[in-house]
Amino acid sequence: MIFLFEIIGTVAFAISGAAVGIRKQMDVFGVVILGMTTAVGGGIIRDLILNITPPTAFRQPIYAAVAILVSALIFLPSVRSRVNTNSRLQIVIDAIGLGTFTVAGVKAGMVFDNMFLSVFVGTVTGVGGGVLRDIFAADKPTIFVKQFYACASIIGAICCVIVWDIGQNIAMLTGAAIIIILRLLAAGYRWNLPHA
Repeated sequence: MIFLFEIIGTVAFAISGAAVGIRKQMDVFGVVILGMTTAVGGGIIRDLILNITPPTAFRQPIYAAVAILVSALIFLPSVRSRVNTNSRLQIVIDAIGLGTFTVAGVKAGMVFDNMFLSVFVGTVTGVGGGVLRDIFAADKPTIFVKQFYACASIIGAICCVIVWDIGQNIAMLTGAAIIIILRLLAAGYRWNLPHA
C-alpha cells in the first residue's frame, strides 16, 4: 500500500511542480526539473533526516522516472492548456499529493517509535518538495505566506500517528483523508493563518 501511496503522491506533485514551471514560462527542462523536485524533494529531505542514504529516490529511481514522465506529459501543449487553466484541478491534485506523502513520511518515522519524529518527518515529506519547488521558481515558499497548508499536514500526521495502533492502512487512509479534506476546505473557504 505504501508504494501505491508514494506513486499517487509522485504523480500529483509532479503535476503540481510542472504547472508552476509552465506558469513561470520555463522551458521543458525547467518544467521537468521543477516537477521532479516537487515529487521527490520531500522524500529526499526525510531520508536525510532519518539517515537513510542514499535516499530512496536514488535507490529506487521509479519515483524520479514517473515524475519526469508526468512532467514531460504536462509540458505537451494539449495537456498544458487543460492543466494550467483549471485551478480547481490543481488544488485537488496538490491536496492528494500532500495527503499521500505526509502519511508515507509518517510510516517512515514510525520505525523509530517516536511520535514527534513521525509527525515531523511526515510533515517534511509532505511539504518539503513544494518548498524546494517554490525556491527553485524564485517564489517565497507558499507554506510561509499563505494558505492553511503545512497545518493540514501536521494535523493529518498527528491523526495518523494516533490511529496507528488500530492498523497501519487504516491510519494512513485516515491521515491522508483528513489532510485532503482540510486542504480542500481551506482552498474553498480561503482559510489563512494570521499575517504580520
